[in-house]
Amino acid sequence: MSILSEHVSSFTPRWRRFKDRLATVSVTAGGASVLGAILLIFFYLLYEVLPLFGSADVEPRAEVASPFASAPLYLAVEEQTEIGFAVFSNSSGSFFQLDSGEVLLTSDMASELGAVTAVAEESPAKRMIALAHESGAVSLYAHEYRLSYPDGNRVITPRIERSYPALDLRVANAPVTQLAVGETDDALVLISLNAVGVLQAQRFNRSENFMTGEVSFDAELLTLPPLAGETAAFHVDEDLRWLYHIDTKGGFTVINLRQRDAMGKLEVASRGELFDRGGQLSESAMLLGGISLLVASDRGELVQYFMVRDGEGGHHLQRVREFDTDGIVITTLLPEHRRKGFLALGRQGEVQVYHTTAHRRLLSESALPLGGGAAAISPRADALLLVDSDGSLRSWHIDNEHPDISWSALWTEVWYESYDEPEYVWQSSASDNDFEPKYSFAPLAFGTLKAAFYTMMIAAPLAICGAIYTAYFMAPALRRKIKPMIELMEALPTVILGFLAGLWLAPLIEDKLTAVITLMLALPFGVILFAFLWSRLPRAIRSWVPEGWHAAVLIPVVIFIGYASFASNDVLELLLFNGDMRNWITSELGISFDQRNALVVGIAMGMAVIPTIFSISEDAIFSVPKHLSYGSLALGATPWQTLVGVVIPTASPGIFSGLMIGLGRAVGETMIVLMATGNTPIIDINIFEGMRTLSANIAVEVPEAEVDSTHYRVLFLAAFVLFMFTFMVNTVAELVRQRLRIKYGSL
Repeated sequence: MSILSEHVSSFTPRWRRFKDRLATVSVTAGGASVLGAILLIFFYLLYEVLPLFGSADVEPRAEVASPFASAPLYLAVEEQTEIGFAVFSNSSGSFFQLDSGEVLLTSDMASELGAVTAVAEESPAKRMIALAHESGAVSLYAHEYRLSYPDGNRVITPRIERSYPALDLRVANAPVTQLAVGETDDALVLISLNAVGVLQAQRFNRSENFMTGEVSFDAELLTLPPLAGETAAFHVDEDLRWLYHIDTKGGFTVINLRQRDAMGKLEVASRGELFDRGGQLSESAMLLGGISLLVASDRGELVQYFMVRDGEGGHHLQRVREFDTDGIVITTLLPEHRRKGFLALGRQGEVQVYHTTAHRRLLSESALPLGGGAAAISPRADALLLVDSDGSLRSWHIDNEHPDISWSALWTEVWYESYDEPEYVWQSSASDNDFEPKYSFAPLAFGTLKAAFYTMMIAAPLAICGAIYTAYFMAPALRRKIKPMIELMEALPTVILGFLAGLWLAPLIEDKLTAVITLMLALPFGVILFAFLWSRLPRAIRSWVPEGWHAAVLIPVVIFIGYASFASNDVLELLLFNGDMRNWITSELGISFDQRNALVVGIAMGMAVIPTIFSISEDAIFSVPKHLSYGSLALGATPWQTLVGVVIPTASPGIFSGLMIGLGRAVGETMIVLMATGNTPIIDINIFEGMRTLSANIAVEVPEAEVDSTHYRVLFLAAFVLFMFTFMVNTVAELVRQRLRIKYGSL
């Protein structure tokens, strides 16, 4: 028996040590796993986000022998960067292989009209070009590329086709030196400058026979107003509304092609100087979409302009942004075909890559062997092609996947095309092919904070006051029933709360807005009034309610105030707001009202956040050692003085933790804000307006975002911002909680 006892006594300490070590290892491994998972999330988000802020890169392609003896007047590249197209002054057009220099097809381009003296492209994204011949006539052509896959191999078949061959497009009686062209479904406009310096504008109004489908044009000569200075360049926007005229000294005149004065001349919409530092025009081009004008001076200025409405109902050419060129004089501007970016080539062989909306220079390369010939950028902006004046052919590969993101574009106001002023805008997609995505985080971050603010305004007072009463004043028997019921609310799925908020609560508030406002104002005053009257009742009557059960007496009071508020809705609305409080708020106060608004979100999310704050705060208050409160009461303090001076300070770390966890829940909530806010990305503190939060935006747009696209990575950046915001809030909360614990831990 003694041997067995000795064996058991020696086994017990070893078993305990084993369990202690096992528990230590398990807890350590679990904590390390959690930290590791958080770090993995952090680094994965960084992995997806960092390419957005990378710079562009340019690399030379293999050099090939040039098939040309001289530089072309016009150069283009097809989408696959396999075939190039060049137009020469002898009225010929040639398709050629970029990798070998082999000429695939040469076509005659209206040689009967004479040699080509000028070429104009309708827009970077379109393939229609206009050729001005020495006879003063103009011919229109479109170069196209057909893809086929015989035996699984890709074959590109190029062709050149003349547009409107029967149309007599004669713009001058002398050779044309410069040309601009624009086409819509209704008209074709040609602007030409001949060798003697005469600028001429013609519109060919288009009409179509609905029976035969035959298209005809009516020629119309447009009378231009007097223009100052010698013409250096001119451009037409894609809507055929504005003609931009630039003289050699940097002055501009914008002519309205749709309005005439009393003399029948086209009206001038805007005049001014393009360059702040003076200098002459070195190059100009229209950005994708035909709205923005890019101009460069011989003193290194590079500026973007577009037309905006002014306060008098007119328009003026607005200087929007200037780009840093490091003093390089730009001689060639190549707008991208699908983005608001462009390449700028300098006179000394410099290459710079810019994006206008992001206001960002992505590349500045100064060692490329560029000559003075024709240049072109591929439709995907991944290749640069150059044919020098001696006919030599060079090409480069450009790596520039995500140029349209910068910190300034994400967080500051951006002046977008067709906007009258800079704004914060989130609009990631549209049905228009010329649409420019707008990625501003400001309205999303504001919406996140707005939703959290109104949620905490509703949830924090109710939860903390309820926790104080439940833990400090309520009878234990009642507390054992109330606390589990409130904590059980936390198990309710937020999608159910969002469903109820969007489909039931929002219409109810819209229909009974007066009752809701009345209830919010009347309920606290009614409860306080009832408490005052209760305190004035005889002690014999008040003793009917046991100590700690007074909250039960308030239940019928709350029900009565709620019923009275909704029952008096129509009467109050008729007396105070002419029968429609929503219309009164909009017309009299100038405050817009949206059915799914911040008030709905605050109430719905408050119901989701209250259990969290209540449970943590109630536990913290209830866990305050009883000897502290007993000692305070024994020294003569009242229960309220004890609560304020002893209990709440001691429990403040736990109460603060509950508030921060509730705030984190409000910031990260997805389903309720997704279903109850209207998801409008606007910056408006108005409680009756909706919003869009970062989390809801991610949930809505991630399923539709193309993998590895800019939109896709921007959504990961939004997740990273949300992650960092939560991390910083929790870090600050922990620091404050520790200070509170140290400060009040000695009580």
